[in-house]
Amino acid sequence: MLSRSTFLHGSAALAGLGATTTTAAACGAEEVPDAGTAATEKDSSFGPVPAEACPRIERMPPITGPGVTDRFRMAATDLGAPAVAPDGRILFVFGDTFEEPVVGGGFWRSPVGLFADPDHPLDEGISWTSAVGGEIAEQLVPYEHDEDPVSTILPGDVLTVGETMYLWMMVNHGFGTVAGTEIWTSEDSGKSWERTAEMFPGDHAGGLMQQCTWSTHPEDGFVYLLTTGFQRDKGVILSRVEAGSILDPEAYETFSGDGTWGGDGVTVLDGAIGEMCLRLVEDQWVLTYFDAGNYRVDVLAADSPIAIAGATPSTLLHGGDWGEEAHDVVAQLYGPFIVPGSTLEVMHLVCSQWRTGPDWPYHVEQFRIEDPLGRRCGEG
Repeated sequence: MLSRSTFLHGSAALAGLGATTTTAAACGAEEVPDAGTAATEKDSSFGPVPAEACPRIERMPPITGPGVTDRFRMAATDLGAPAVAPDGRILFVFGDTFEEPVVGGGFWRSPVGLFADPDHPLDEGISWTSAVGGEIAEQLVPYEHDEDPVSTILPGDVLTVGETMYLWMMVNHGFGTVAGTEIWTSEDSGKSWERTAEMFPGDHAGGLMQQCTWSTHPEDGFVYLLTTGFQRDKGVILSRVEAGSILDPEAYETFSGDGTWGGDGVTVLDGAIGEMCLRLVEDQWVLTYFDAGNYRVDVLAADSPIAIAGATPSTLLHGGDWGEEAHDVVAQLYGPFIVPGSTLEVMHLVCSQWRTGPDWPYHVEQFRIEDPLGRRCGEG
C-alpha cells in the first residue's frame, strides 16, 4: 500500500530531480449568513512578476486554509475540481479534508464541495458563498474512513450535462490502491449527491481507468475522457461515451488509433501523469496536468480530443524546493484544475500543495496566467 507521504515525495524522486528552481520567467447547500469570502489566508509574498515573463503567471493567495475556509470546518484540503452547476454557481469538489490546518487534523471527509460566486471577478480571487451541507462542508455521501475496506474515496473530476452533475470517484482500499471507480450524481445543482453507479475495477485497462478528467463535446453528443492510474506512474488513454450513457460502463469506447474506437487503447500522452483537467476553452481542447515524472504542471491544446495525442505541451508551473518558491515555482505541487471563466487570453488555475512531513501547508492556491498557451511568447 502506498503511503500518503511516499505518494507526494515520489513525484520528484520518480524523475530523480529532488526539485528545480528553473522558472518560466527565465524562458443540499444553504447560504451561509455572512457574505462571500475571497481568499485572505496570506498575501502574495513572491514580489512582482518579471516583466519579460511569458506566459505571465501571478501566484494569488490560497483559496483554502485558515481565514478562508475554516468557517466551513475545512482548514486543510486539496484538489478542487470545478464545474458550473445547472443553477449557474461554480461548484468546486475537494479531496481529503480536515478541520484543523494539518493533514489528519480531525473531522476527516472526502469529498466535500464549496460553491463560488460566478459573478465575482476571478482576478479578485475566488469567493466562497456556501458549502454542500450548509454552514459545514459535509461529506457528499456518507461512508466510514476505516480502511476495512475503504480508507477514502477521492474525486477525479466533475461534469455537468443538462440538469445532472456527474462526479468521477476513486475508491481506495488503502491509500493509492484503487479498488474501483464510481460515478456519483446530483440532480439539484450539487446540493445533494447519490452514490449512483459502480464503473470499472481498479485493474481495468491495465489500471489506466482510475484517475479521470472529462469534458462534453458541444456538437457530437459524446463525453470525452482522459484517464490514467492513480499512482502517477503511467501514461494517458482517451475514451468516449454518449452523454446519455455516462452511467453505463459497457457504453465506453477507448480510442485505439487511426480514428478508430473500441479496440485496445493507445497512449495519447506519455509519461508519469497525475491529476488532469480537460476543458473546452473557446475553440480549443485544453488540458492541464501534473507531470509527476518531470515534477511540473504542463498545458497543451488541440482542435479535437483525438488531436491531443499530437499536441506539444509547455510548462506553466515548475516544482521546486521549500524556501525557493516563486510565482511559477511551487514546492510539492499537484492537481491543476482550470477555473470556469478562463479564456485563451487569461486562464485561472487552482493547484494543490502539500508539504509532507509537517503536513502543512496542505491547501489549494489560485494562479492567474496571461497567454497560457504562449502564443505571443517571442514577440517583440
